[in-house]
Amino acid sequence: MTKIKALVVFCATVLLATAALAVDKGDVAPSWTGIELADGKEVRFPEVMGGKPAVLVFWATWCPYCKAFMPFAEGIEDDYGDRGVQIVTFNAKERGAGDPKAYVESLGFPMVAIAEADAIAETYAIKFIPGLLVVDGDGVVVYRRGWTDLPAGAEVAAQWDSEVRGVLDQLFE
Repeated sequence: MTKIKALVVFCATVLLATAALAVDKGDVAPSWTGIELADGKEVRFPEVMGGKPAVLVFWATWCPYCKAFMPFAEGIEDDYGDRGVQIVTFNAKERGAGDPKAYVESLGFPMVAIAEADAIAETYAIKFIPGLLVVDGDGVVVYRRGWTDLPAGAEVAAQWDSEVRGVLDQLFE
């Protein structure tokens, strides 16, 4: 086998193995412990859910896709919060670009915001942000955002919002 063929086989194997390790629809979401950005208190998952669904958002201050989605996350919290749905956010892949605590405070809506969540993102195999999942009240992943080639902005954020709302609506039927 030539070196190029061997390299192609190796890369394909790594990509398939990485995809196989991703937490996906139907999997039990891994438990984690994190530190809340606002008050520095420890947060544990799945306990933080209280048996209710949660929308998990992995984000960074520099991410234009994340910034486009956060107003939709606020709308989801507005519309589903009274049913116990929590927005749980994870500052990950930050790269020292911004002030995560100030960013969360500027959003101004209730959420659990976990600081320095790279290890949690790794556990969930989040390769690109925003990582976006919905977990049902039993801790099972019922939605994981797929890949898109749409540019950052309202169109892709609205698409994700529609997908998340569709899944939440099914959970409450």
